[in-house]
Amino acid sequence: MTGKNSMQDDQHDEMPPETNAIVLTRREMLQCAGAVLASAAFPTRAESVTPPTSEIMTTLSTYMSEAASRKLPQEAVEKTKHVILDTVAAMVSGSDLPPGRFAIQFARVYKGEKVATVVGSNVVCGPIEAALANGMLAHSDETDDTHSFSQSHPGCSVVPAALATGEQFGTDGMRFLRAVALGYDIGPRVTITLGRLPYMVASHRSTHAISGIFGSAAAAGCSANLNAQQMRWLLSFTAQQASGLASWQRDTDHIEKAFDFGGMPARGGVTAALLVQAGATGVDDVLSGADNFFQAFGPMNKPELLVEKLGERYEVTRTSFKKWTVGAPIQAVLDALENLLKRNRFEPEQVQQVIVRVATNEAGIVNNREIPDISLQHLVAVMLVDKTVSFRSAHETARMKDPAILRQHAKVQLIPDEELERRLPRREGIRKSSRNPAI
Repeated sequence: MTGKNSMQDDQHDEMPPETNAIVLTRREMLQCAGAVLASAAFPTRAESVTPPTSEIMTTLSTYMSEAASRKLPQEAVEKTKHVILDTVAAMVSGSDLPPGRFAIQFARVYKGEKVATVVGSNVVCGPIEAALANGMLAHSDETDDTHSFSQSHPGCSVVPAALATGEQFGTDGMRFLRAVALGYDIGPRVTITLGRLPYMVASHRSTHAISGIFGSAAAAGCSANLNAQQMRWLLSFTAQQASGLASWQRDTDHIEKAFDFGGMPARGGVTAALLVQAGATGVDDVLSGADNFFQAFGPMNKPELLVEKLGERYEVTRTSFKKWTVGAPIQAVLDALENLLKRNRFEPEQVQQVIVRVATNEAGIVNNREIPDISLQHLVAVMLVDKTVSFRSAHETARMKDPAILRQHAKVQLIPDEELERRLPRREGIRKSSRNPAI
């Protein structure tokens, strides 16, 4: 014989007669290796059986699927009405600011099918585009609500998602209201479980975006009338999209921040709901099993918090409205300074120094920022000069260079306070103020 077989025969002939070793040809070795790889790649039937749905997922998906028909306590009904009104008002006021103007123009260019309304404009577009635009509008001017227990702003994504899908599916007012309440129940519970602000600091992920997309998906899924199985797929599509980095803190124009807090999660949640409503299937339980959401995101708390007191504690009732049109960590600071001004009328020239103590991690969010409505030192200076902070003054970038404001700005010292950090989610403002004894 010739060729490879001949060479193999020659090699066998050269073996000493007393050697009994087994000799494998290259072809035989490759065949054996292939068989090993095949057996590893294709597990046995017992190994490939889908694990049972976890108790957490069963509880969560059932609760979500029944939300449209579940009667809410009166307190939750009233608060949900308030957050809807508050968020729509934020969209309207935000439509005149750069992030809002950008969002409207974006929707105008990529409007697609005429289904859903973009607030503050004459644009009617597809539900995904409307959710994106209205989400950005809702967080354009920092007037949207906050949920300090979860380090999130639920309204700016949940309400736009419910509005867009409500128009898509023609839902009535009661279903719309319950969809919003459900979004508040689900989104904040996700980042409560992850660990809220300490989690954001440790992981560099945006809790606002993560909470927002789960809340938006829940609201949109309720509008779409998804059943429990579909809600499980919805959660899987949502988990795949869950994203966002805390680098939003470096945004100097508030456009990316509006996208991260409102537009992106609203868009993602609506997309997940529309996919499932159109017939898409997914992983049955993204919260357990191999490569699940909790394994990927590494929560600081037990996963059971995700369903803790569902149907008993309505997160919408723990949501706060802003008195001032500024970042959440500055709310108590302005309250405290306003109280000082009411009790002791004084002029800015009389003030020697203002010391502000804020929880450590929150201090970093508002410390000398480039955007006026989230710069603590600037807003304290504005209040010293104007005796108040209005919507207009909170957003006047030009005043950040005003000599009168800068003179007061130099007097403001922000001190990160570990004790206040331990007391979160409670927020206190100015603990100590140094000023002229004459005041």
